[in-house]
Amino acid sequence: MTTITTPIALKTGHIGLNVTDLARSIDFYRAALGLDLQATGAKGAQRWAFLGRDGHLLVTLWQQSDGRFPTDRPGLHHLSFQVETIAEVQTIQATLRALGVEFAYEGVVPHGEGVTSGGVFFTDPDGIRLEVYAPTGADAVAVPVNGAPTCGFF
Repeated sequence: MTTITTPIALKTGHIGLNVTDLARSIDFYRAALGLDLQATGAKGAQRWAFLGRDGHLLVTLWQQSDGRFPTDRPGLHHLSFQVETIAEVQTIQATLRALGVEFAYEGVVPHGEGVTSGGVFFTDPDGIRLEVYAPTGADAVAVPVNGAPTCGFF
């Protein structure tokens, strides 16, 4: 019999995203989320960038795709970033609005009926679905649409 040992501490590390235009994506993630450019590189036509905050790698970008992100196929559903407060969510939402970002819904959407967590849902320049949310405080803001969905359905 094989014994499987589980890690003591397991958490999500960085996420790698395929993008069509590396420079555009670097600019977007830096402006929209305040990420720092940690490193870039190229080998022939292959180009990449590492972005994060406070020395912690969060997102790697790989310029190696064409078209828009297909939401109707198996794979990444959305990438979520947590902040501390709904006020921070709303500040990021204002920044995103000024950047002309496409939102799934206007305003903060609660993660479900009667819960206090919630966030905003939007897409990056390649159509990758993103979320910025806070673990509490969504119950104090107006729901943008009647019967707003939970975060999994957008």
